[in-house]
Amino acid sequence: MDPLQTAIDTAREAGALLLRLAGGPLETREKGVRGDLVTVADRASERLIVERLLTAFPASAILGEEEGARGGTSDERWIVDPLDGTTNYTHGYPFYCVSIAYERGGEVVAGAIHAPALGETFAASRGAGATRNGTPISVSQTSTIGDSLVCTGFMPAKYERNGENFARLSGIAQAVRRDGSAALDLAYVANGTFEAFWEFDLKAWDVAAGGLIVREAGGTVTAIDGSNFAIDAGSILASNGRIHAEMRAALRVAR
Repeated sequence: MDPLQTAIDTAREAGALLLRLAGGPLETREKGVRGDLVTVADRASERLIVERLLTAFPASAILGEEEGARGGTSDERWIVDPLDGTTNYTHGYPFYCVSIAYERGGEVVAGAIHAPALGETFAASRGAGATRNGTPISVSQTSTIGDSLVCTGFMPAKYERNGENFARLSGIAQAVRRDGSAALDLAYVANGTFEAFWEFDLKAWDVAAGGLIVREAGGTVTAIDGSNFAIDAGSILASNGRIHAEMRAALRVAR
């Protein structure tokens, strides 16, 4: 079976489930940190995703945000965020998504991000470009931060971790956004909506699909300090490439 099509179909099915559950009793709770929420919808979405992926690729391992790691018997692994943007979801703010990445031999080679409330599906496979709803996309051509719309994220309880950078970029960029879904932020860099996105303290499921989609759309992805990007590195700076060096310089104060 085609991993990319499996990721797309599964993300869309999970997204349809999230839409059906929206507005109902979500039994929301925090996961140890203020603002880090999980709901019955997150868990139901992940159960559906795991079932579909193991049906299609029974030998693969799975790393999911809610249920953790499941071992496999091949070099294939799925990396799953069943609901990225849970706080947005619980408040009826439509900026949330399902993110599914497919890794083979330690390298992410396919990924899909589906935003059900927005009707958008972003996807990419290594070497084949990136798409939005089946149409090829590319990063923006903007060449300076001063003309750029950039985006970041942070947990409310950890504002100080990124607050200085948020303030600094607010004084440099045309505008800064903080939308609350790292995977979808990355998709919007790939789509040319944002010129750049940066964030600390992320997990593999936040960035695996989005990082690939940005690169396949012609963008640049590194860690915030400019070192090589890895999905478990904990930080990400993704851009259209043209403003990457300028972003790195502006974020150099980060610790």
